[in-house]
Amino acid sequence: MDENHSFTGYRTQSLEKARRLRKEMTEQEKRLWYGYLRNYPVKFYKQRPIDYYIVDFYCSAARLVIELDGGQHYTEEGAEYDRLRTEILEKYQLTVMRFSNLDIDRHFAEVCAAIDDTVRKNLSENPRKRAKPL
Repeated sequence: MDENHSFTGYRTQSLEKARRLRKEMTEQEKRLWYGYLRNYPVKFYKQRPIDYYIVDFYCSAARLVIELDGGQHYTEEGAEYDRLRTEILEKYQLTVMRFSNLDIDRHFAEVCAAIDDTVRKNLSENPRKRAKPL
């Protein structure tokens, strides 16, 4: 496998749903995308299919998944689903960061700083993946 294109279980069957989700982003997803990730120096993708899931945001260079969690994630069933989902994503050597919608609403600067720290850390572990200087 080419070191620049690590397999993440991309499934074309999820493509239509991912396209629809890109058009129907939540307010918090829009805020993080337009307020920070869209112009971040390392490329992020929104609503990216990985395995049987569609993750909110994905940075292949930093092997990073960002998930924004609404209220449905805080039920017992939601928490178990997220745990299993994270376990599968981590099998692809991905770092999964989760933030609540409330984090985006009330602590946006701290969320952005945490993402930046994780991207820098992950890139320092594999510096050949860096697209632009940070």
